[in-house]
Amino acid sequence: MDTLRAMRAFVRAVELGTLSASARELALSQPALSKIVAALEKDLNVRLLERSTTRVVPTEQGKRFYERANRVLEEYAEAVADARGQTEQPAGFLRVNAPVALGQFRLNALIREFLDAYPDIQVELILNDRFVDLVEESVDVALRLGGDLPPNAIARKAALSPRYLVAAPSYLARHGKPRTPDDLTSHDYVRFAWLPGGDTLELHQGASRASVQTRGRYRVNNALAIRETLALGAGLGLCPAWLVQDLLADGQLLRVLPKWSGAPQEAFLIYPSRRYQALRARLLIQFLADRLPALPGMQPPDGP
Repeated sequence: MDTLRAMRAFVRAVELGTLSASARELALSQPALSKIVAALEKDLNVRLLERSTTRVVPTEQGKRFYERANRVLEEYAEAVADARGQTEQPAGFLRVNAPVALGQFRLNALIREFLDAYPDIQVELILNDRFVDLVEESVDVALRLGGDLPPNAIARKAALSPRYLVAAPSYLARHGKPRTPDDLTSHDYVRFAWLPGGDTLELHQGASRASVQTRGRYRVNNALAIRETLALGAGLGLCPAWLVQDLLADGQLLRVLPKWSGAPQEAFLIYPSRRYQALRARLLIQFLADRLPALPGMQPPDGP
């Protein structure tokens, strides 16, 4: 059995999700590719893939083998290029994870720019707001906004976003402008549904600190929905600048208590703590580290 060939067939089947797609890419018939993967399973004495009529999904053992097989193939390609005196070309598949709002509103355009720069790289962008296990879900690079960082991973702080109290002019015209943090207790406060601090709002002005118990009838688990709700005049909220910078610029939102701010939101690039990292992943990490601080409402990780 050609072990490297079998590993390539298995890796691409996992990444593409079907044996037929992997077979087409490797210029094989589907029965031929199925036999190659079956021979690999027999050699390892373990089932690597669960097969259905439409898709293949790696078993638990298959997920672990995929991670190591992928690294072996990457290192082999790099060794061949080095032996031939060639420069490694960025190519292959990347799985990227990010929060829904930031991914849809800002990151999607950056990924398209990255793909234009590296036409031989493929990216699968997965947007969700839940905690993702990088190894379990085969994620190469994740973007996290604050909160706890995953263990057994490397985190690189890439940017900061100030957080401002904002409201629509229509809301402030109806309810008046707060003059002090204590005035916020009489206003409708719109917040993210899963905030660990609940209704308690922490603000700072230089060395001064204020802790306010807010009230509000509306909580949302999506930042873009909060953005729209505030622009419609439903209340006031504390938002990272990347989310509302354009609405502030054109007057659809106004800063409330402009001398007071929340703790800045930190953006981290997260990747698995593995010894070998593919060139394509290194390039994406550096690309995002360069671009994220330049986004509207973002700052370098050490501040302006």
